[in-house]
Amino acid sequence: MLGSRFRLLLALLGLAFSALSFHGHAQVASTQATAGEPASLELFNVGGPGGWDFLTFDPVGRRLFIARGDRVQVWSAQDKKVVAEIAGTEGVHGVALAQGLNRGFTSNGRANTVSVFGLDDLKITKTIDVGVNPDAIFYEPAFKRVYAFNGRGRSVSVIDAVGLSVLATVPLGGKPEVPVADGAGHVFVNIKDTAELVVIDQASNRIQARWPLKPCVEPTGLAIDVAQRRLFSVCGNNKMVIVDADSGRLLANPPIGDEPDGVEFDPASGKAFSANGQGTVTVVQEADARHFDAVATIPTRPRARTIALDPVSHRLYLVTASYGPTPVPSGDGSRPRPPMLKDTFTVLVLTPR
Repeated sequence: MLGSRFRLLLALLGLAFSALSFHGHAQVASTQATAGEPASLELFNVGGPGGWDFLTFDPVGRRLFIARGDRVQVWSAQDKKVVAEIAGTEGVHGVALAQGLNRGFTSNGRANTVSVFGLDDLKITKTIDVGVNPDAIFYEPAFKRVYAFNGRGRSVSVIDAVGLSVLATVPLGGKPEVPVADGAGHVFVNIKDTAELVVIDQASNRIQARWPLKPCVEPTGLAIDVAQRRLFSVCGNNKMVIVDADSGRLLANPPIGDEPDGVEFDPASGKAFSANGQGTVTVVQEADARHFDAVATIPTRPRARTIALDPVSHRLYLVTASYGPTPVPSGDGSRPRPPMLKDTFTVLVLTPR
């Protein structure tokens, strides 16, 4: 159970967040100090309707791309506000950035498409048909390819980022979640419903290996330490499963918080950060290629479970909002969701120190 000190920190943060929700773009700075991991947390109100999904940080333009259901909001890390929006992205889940090509790509889940836009003007220039319900998306620069992972299609659409055509559609045998690449010809992706890591050979566009992630249940977020060849999967049963990227061998499974979704690895500090929907970030320290320990739990805000890392400043970005009570079920078997309170959508900037 949470200790009294931790509950007090969450309560204080809740008061600050409530105040923020009613004061436009005001910001609230808090400092949390859990064992061995002091950090500062800043909250910036954005508002506006719609939920959210993946976050993508642009270290060149110092911008955070936020998928907001029917549009992408572009939030400036310098100005601390939304500076642009990309419309026409129905059911958008994520954004991939190809800096060398001056292009960005969005996965439009309800439209079964990927939109292409310019990084300078943020204007959509092309729409590409892909599989059913594209969700996670990323760009791999060595092969100059975009990978759109189709949730309900249980596949990945491989797109030539230069010619803007679909090169292949690869069946995955389950619902894909977050992918990463090693820069050496391999793409890795968590498969949620089978609790596996799938390895895709980029040269052949074929599955090279399927690695069970036991004791992981429902893996979602995935990060990679390219130098040490380590993969970090966050799991629905409060574990971060760490495996060898060459063999799939289980190395460690340190505990994390409830409802994890995203994870980032910062090679400068050797730390992996799990964003947990309960309102925390778990910090896992990579002491070396064989030893990993959960060293801190940093309070954030409830539902802040997607995360992006700025590799230059080492800041972490999360988002959340406030919600009302869950409606009473109607009796038809549906599971109603609580309503998001108006104009409470907020960007959180977490700076480990």
